[in-house]
Amino acid sequence: MIQGTGSDVGKSLIVAGLARLYARRGLRVRPFKPQNMSNNAAVTADGGEIGRAQALQARAAGVAPSVHMNPVLLKPQSEIGSQVVVQGRMVGTARAREYQDWKPRLLAAVVESFGRLRAESDLVLVEGAGSASEVNLRRGDIANMGFARATGTPVILLGDIDRGGVIASLVGTKAVIDPEDAAMVRGFLVNRFRGDPALFADGMELIAARTGWESLGLIPHFPEAARLPAEDVLGLKGAERPGGKVVAVPVLPRIANFDDLDPLRAEPGVSVVLVEPGRPIPAGADLVLLPGSKTTIPDLAFLRAQGWDVDILAHRRRGGRVLGLCGGYQMLGTSLSDPHGIEGPPGTVAGLGLLDVATVLTPEKRLAAARGVSLPDETPFTGYEMHVGETAGPDAARPLVRLADGRPDGAVSADGLVCGTYVHGLFADEGQRALWLSRLGAAPGPEAYEAVIERVLDRLADHLAAHVDADRLLALAG
Repeated sequence: MIQGTGSDVGKSLIVAGLARLYARRGLRVRPFKPQNMSNNAAVTADGGEIGRAQALQARAAGVAPSVHMNPVLLKPQSEIGSQVVVQGRMVGTARAREYQDWKPRLLAAVVESFGRLRAESDLVLVEGAGSASEVNLRRGDIANMGFARATGTPVILLGDIDRGGVIASLVGTKAVIDPEDAAMVRGFLVNRFRGDPALFADGMELIAARTGWESLGLIPHFPEAARLPAEDVLGLKGAERPGGKVVAVPVLPRIANFDDLDPLRAEPGVSVVLVEPGRPIPAGADLVLLPGSKTTIPDLAFLRAQGWDVDILAHRRRGGRVLGLCGGYQMLGTSLSDPHGIEGPPGTVAGLGLLDVATVLTPEKRLAAARGVSLPDETPFTGYEMHVGETAGPDAARPLVRLADGRPDGAVSADGLVCGTYVHGLFADEGQRALWLSRLGAAPGPEAYEAVIERVLDRLADHLAAHVDADRLLALAG
């Protein structure tokens, strides 16, 4: 189990790299994260959902994603509350304090899923959540030491030297956690080192001496990690490139499935501009893309509070293109109704009015792989659906896509400049991305997006093989 001294120290990346490394050795590898918190989810073949990071790790291991790879997924709906997904299915919502009481009940599902993966594999690589030193949350823990102790899983602690204070964070973790928890730790890794490794040799020895844990590797910074799908929207920031066609994306508080943006970010002829709160949408944007949202109505209110609705309408009057994906599609319509109070008090709000469609939010959630063709060009696509709500209206008579089962999906304005769809993953499809780039007056880059992901995963595995004692890690596995 890879636990971290804090959030965003590289746990997801290290697990993905190790999964590819050991899978290339011929081992049957499975990734596992007991509890994840993310609105960036992936659909599994059996119609469930898991964190997007675990789907990438499954890909690195060469296996299909399973709901058992992330048995508890928390999807934030507010600052203090989240939707709770257990083994791929939504079971309710809970505030942060309430969720602490849920944890003991959820441990059974976590242990069951872990047992399934362990039975079908040679090696399960477990990713912890947040920080191993959050002793205030230790009671009932299912994500870090609570899981490790319940299953007898040995732990490797990962620190991030790039953020500073890595000696204190590793030694401090040993100091604050329970001695029985500390006994689960077999060794440590230090991630994201820059410069001459010899300069930190004394630091590695000091950590080992102060903690009694084995030093298993000093991992240099791996810049190509930026080309892999980010688990958190923060991972997308700072990735804008000058020049090229501008795709402007308002950053909503509950932005979801933002991996839709990754293939566009990889295109050399495109600059994906994440529009932060307090900034206007660029007047010269070639496309305004409204992404998915975990809570569409509150995010639409936020969009209006930022004045982005005015910017989008001005962009439209100038003849600009607008695309809405899932929740963004719902926002483009004339109205959104929530009669069941799914996102808050029951009621109806006005949409942006750029498409003549209306949405009614429904309790049932659609989770499914999707394939079909876009219209009217009949270009094939593959993707997935993950949404609540039904959308209909005059502009839906001009659907954006037709699914393989014959269902139309989405809507297009009469002039073709505004459109929306419930299908995620369109831009990951080479044909669809080329089609959209041509509409913007751009050409696709020389390398297919999926080939880039595979190449980076292989290079990540090579990187870890060169800097981590992979044989010793395997020997330490329970």
